[in-house]
Amino acid sequence: MNRQGERLILAFDFGTRRIGVSVGNELLRSARELPPFPARDGIPDWDAITALVDEWQPDLFIVGLPLNMDDSESEMSTRARKFGKRLYGRYGKPCEMFDERGTTREAKNIARDQGHGGNYRKESVDGIAAVLILEGWFAQQEGLSARL
Repeated sequence: MNRQGERLILAFDFGTRRIGVSVGNELLRSARELPPFPARDGIPDWDAITALVDEWQPDLFIVGLPLNMDDSESEMSTRARKFGKRLYGRYGKPCEMFDERGTTREAKNIARDQGHGGNYRKESVDGIAAVLILEGWFAQQEGLSARL
C-alpha cells in the first residue's frame, strides 16, 4: 500500500446494466474514466473486474451510493452497498461508499456539452459519473483535512 495521500483509487458508478469505472491518484486528486463494465441485473463480469484490479493494484475502492433526495435509501442503494461489500470480500481492499446524488444528471450534461448527443443507451455516461464520484470524494477528503 502506498503512503497516505498517495493511494491509487478505483471508483464505481453501480448500475444494473453497466458499471462505470474511474481511476485516480489521491495525491494528484485527479480521476480519469475507464471503459464501463456490462452488468446483468447488477451482476458484473467479475473476471473483468479482477483483471482491472490486477492491472491497477488499487489501495481503495469508492462506490457511488444512490440516495434519494430526502437522504433515504432505495433498492439501488442496497444493491450498490452489496456490490461494495463484494469488492471488499473478493479483493480485501477497503471500500467506501460516497453519496452520488446528481452525478448521472451532471454526467449527461457534460456528455452533451462534449457533443455526445442525447442517446445515453448507446453512449454511456457511466464512466463520466464514476469520475464525478471520485472527484467528489477527493473534494470531501480535502474538506475533512482542512477542518483538522
